[in-house]
Amino acid sequence: MALNETYKLSNNVSIPKLGLGTWFIDDDKAAQAVRDAIEIGYRNIDTAQAYGNEQGVGEGVRTSGVAREGLFVSTKLAAEIKNYDDAVAAIDGSLNKLGLEYIDLMLIHSPQPWDDFRGGDYSEGNRQAWRALEHAYKAGKLRAIGVSNFLQDDVENILASCTVAPQVNQLLVHIGNTPADLIAYCESKQILVEAYSPIAHGEILNNEDIATIADKYDVTVPQLCIRYTLQLGTVSLPKTADPEHMRSNAQLDFTISDEDMSTLQAMDHRDYGDSSAFPVYSGK
Repeated sequence: MALNETYKLSNNVSIPKLGLGTWFIDDDKAAQAVRDAIEIGYRNIDTAQAYGNEQGVGEGVRTSGVAREGLFVSTKLAAEIKNYDDAVAAIDGSLNKLGLEYIDLMLIHSPQPWDDFRGGDYSEGNRQAWRALEHAYKAGKLRAIGVSNFLQDDVENILASCTVAPQVNQLLVHIGNTPADLIAYCESKQILVEAYSPIAHGEILNNEDIATIADKYDVTVPQLCIRYTLQLGTVSLPKTADPEHMRSNAQLDFTISDEDMSTLQAMDHRDYGDSSAFPVYSGK
């Protein structure tokens, strides 16, 4: 069962292969969504400072009835924070909002602030933010550290000066948007890739070619999409607050053939509808 499967990070920490994304789940709804997910069997919960729901996510974790060490909780340093002192304060801020003694994984949310995504040079700011994550990691506040939305040059900037290498890079990965070269680069550096928006923020449900392949396996389009990201060797983080969708998203007891994987990898589907307003979907 996918919910029971894990990867090992480069520091030997185990991370569940399938997680719950919480973007766009309001803070007052997040605790129940997290409790529902954990009751269903999810053990990997992903949030971010930018989501505005760390408090609710933390409450869900604390009141889930599952021991803290049995859960893997991730959050992300706000993309706008590009200096050491603010990063240190923000890491402690996340711990306080979550109400947890430690965070399993913390990422730099983006190499650039959102209002300048893929824009200017923030190399020094990213190095400073990374230094704050390293110090929190060495202090035991964080069990693993990484980045998100980082391209190869961004990762190399960190690797050139770090004392702890990134263990994770969380990227937009889905059928129709498979950054194969970047995934391969991360693998070569022992950096595990996490796939966010594996269902392309829902727009992929309208793709008839993908629906045809899903029908071949007698599965839903979301199930095919999630299974695809797992077979790429990534952590999959579908977002939902609906318990029925959570259950369905975890029903992945099938294998996509090599031929179909090649077909899916070759697809180009990056129509995100209204969501194109967000930097990660517009690419700028």
